[in-house]
Amino acid sequence: MSQCDLTKTRLANGVWEGVLTRNDGATDTPEIEVRHLDQIVPGVELAPQDDGRTWSLTIPVPAYAISDGIHTFTVIDTASETMLDHFTLIAGEVLADDMRGEMALLRAELDMLKRAFRRHCLEAG
Repeated sequence: MSQCDLTKTRLANGVWEGVLTRNDGATDTPEIEVRHLDQIVPGVELAPQDDGRTWSLTIPVPAYAISDGIHTFTVIDTASETMLDHFTLIAGEVLADDMRGEMALLRAELDMLKRAFRRHCLEAG
């Protein structure tokens, strides 16, 4: 289990930002790794804050990840090999196709429920 907590503050201008807090009392800098498509994301920075227990974490979103599809980034505490957080970028046509598929599934389920309800009303009435 990780001895750190990660809280997202914002995603702006292609940079994900958060605050990393150690909850085990230690003051050494945590070992953090960010992965996308099983590759380490370059340029990740941890900057210590004044209290000695928190760090500002900045993760630049690589240009190659800003494309059609669903892209998930995972933030990993390498000391404990646990995932602290993740964030996902969704863009392009894949989103429209997913929404249409979800709507079709919801309509089919609603039609099934209507038939079952009508059958129940006929049998009970």
